[in-house]
Amino acid sequence: MTILRQPTRAGVRDAAAKVAAILPQTPLYVVMIDGVAVAMKAESLQPIGAFKIRGAWHRLTAMDETARARGVVAFSSGNHAQGIAWAAKRLGMAATIVMPADAPKAKREATLALGAEVVDYDRMSESRETIAARLAEARGATLVPSFDDPWIIEGQGSAGVEAAEQMAAAALAPCARAVIPCGGGGLAAGVALALKDAAITVVEPEGWDDMRRSLEASWIEPVGPNPPPTACDALQTKQVSPLTFDVLSRRDATGVAVSEAEVRVAQRWAAERLRLVVEPGGAVALAALLAGKVALEPGLLVILSGGNVDADAYARAIA
Repeated sequence: MTILRQPTRAGVRDAAAKVAAILPQTPLYVVMIDGVAVAMKAESLQPIGAFKIRGAWHRLTAMDETARARGVVAFSSGNHAQGIAWAAKRLGMAATIVMPADAPKAKREATLALGAEVVDYDRMSESRETIAARLAEARGATLVPSFDDPWIIEGQGSAGVEAAEQMAAAALAPCARAVIPCGGGGLAAGVALALKDAAITVVEPEGWDDMRRSLEASWIEPVGPNPPPTACDALQTKQVSPLTFDVLSRRDATGVAVSEAEVRVAQRWAAERLRLVVEPGGAVALAALLAGKVALEPGLLVILSGGNVDADAYARAIA
């Protein structure tokens, strides 16, 4: 019987040390909302514009020299793609990314600029997992999923370690609740491991809120047929993984869904109040807070997970 490695809190701490050695902490903004100090972690200001650089670095640096020489294959709509491409370039590795043909132009071009090969697929009719697995097998490369991987989860959790340190340094209450954008749940699961005493709330776009439904049902529920269009391209995961679901389920995490209009409100709010460009998927946690779907309380942490968006689409969103 094969025993799969599980993500651990110790692994998150190791990942945080590795990330801290190469990257400065992303800013933590403290904003007063109705008299409550809310901490907002700007992962949109990472070198690749999203938190995915954390898991990518932890995962690729865990590979031995033989595996690194064979390269990696990943699948992503853009943020994980850029994280893997960035880490691979720094380590002198080859990287191939299976990316949806309708991925935002900015994300595609940034991935190519980092030296990765991009293979297109149709998001609605083809399986990115199948395509990537076949490529990895044919090339002898390591397959690096965007969330269904213990190292990836641990790496993303380093954001929670940083946020806790920054909240303490700012003399804020310890994190009581973390509100986190969720696609496959890698970031949310990692932060749940990092912040063992905080309540966890995941946020997804309406119609793509399979993690919310899974947590409520106590088993994994996939996205239903014909899901609605959404600007949150980074969160269009059709089914979460047992790894992320198990971590969040054990922590009694809860979930909420936000509308496209609520996401646009959050993007505008971030631009006006924080002077930050936040992509739709990166703004959903803030959207839930502003829409009153998450209660204000001391020790509240909101993660702004990414800022990679086409300029024209962003201008329309905040107009």
